[in-house]
Amino acid sequence: MTGTLVEARGLSKSYGDHEVLHGVDFTVRAGEVSCIIGPSGSGKSTFLRTINGLETVDGGSLIVDGEQVGYALEDGRYRPWRDRDFARFRARIGMVFQRFNLYAHLDAVENVAASLIHVKRVPKAEAHERAEFELARVGLADHVLKRPHQLSGGQQQRVAIARALAMDPDLMLFDEPTSALDPELVDEVLETMRALAGRGMTMIVVTHEIGFAREVADTLSFFDGGRVVEQGDPEQVLTDPANDRTRSFLERVR
Repeated sequence: MTGTLVEARGLSKSYGDHEVLHGVDFTVRAGEVSCIIGPSGSGKSTFLRTINGLETVDGGSLIVDGEQVGYALEDGRYRPWRDRDFARFRARIGMVFQRFNLYAHLDAVENVAASLIHVKRVPKAEAHERAEFELARVGLADHVLKRPHQLSGGQQQRVAIARALAMDPDLMLFDEPTSALDPELVDEVLETMRALAGRGMTMIVVTHEIGFAREVADTLSFFDGGRVVEQGDPEQVLTDPANDRTRSFLERVR
């Protein structure tokens, strides 16, 4: 893929009277790593969830890989997506959450293979072979038969990453993937993400890991109050932010 992969224009989202996203503009090109930082409650996670259709939007336009998310054009008119449209779309987007969301009764291979078998209808033997391959790529070749309770938090999160990668996604979304980890386990997950970036995976990462954003991101966005307050080159945003709100936030988290 080349060109723009994600394009949001004037995106808005409310829960009742509470508007969470206020006219968000955001663009990611294929092959880029885009990091998002900002205080709690600023709309970062909600925005990420709109990208793969876990949250619907109330206004604006959201186009992902050439598709208007949530609507299909038929006979010159737009109709809302049906459940099968969302399922087809989400199969192309990997998402890694704060919590690992692994099946406790399945081992690592079975956790990774589950979506291949049940969503893509891949034969079990082939799905397990792909699962073992992806687990090896995230450094877990020696842990493929372990269940979640036998793995550290960092290892569990790497299983979750392998599970997403096994679906061969066009885009990977990460929602603060290290926030639930003990400090000593953070680096192993970030190293896996660095390797993904090195392979050219398009990634949008909500994170509080400022050093990672500086090192890996092509673009950095600061969210506050449901808006993109500042966006640009990570070094510029982090070293000499143009907005006072960005500067104040960075002074608190450094």
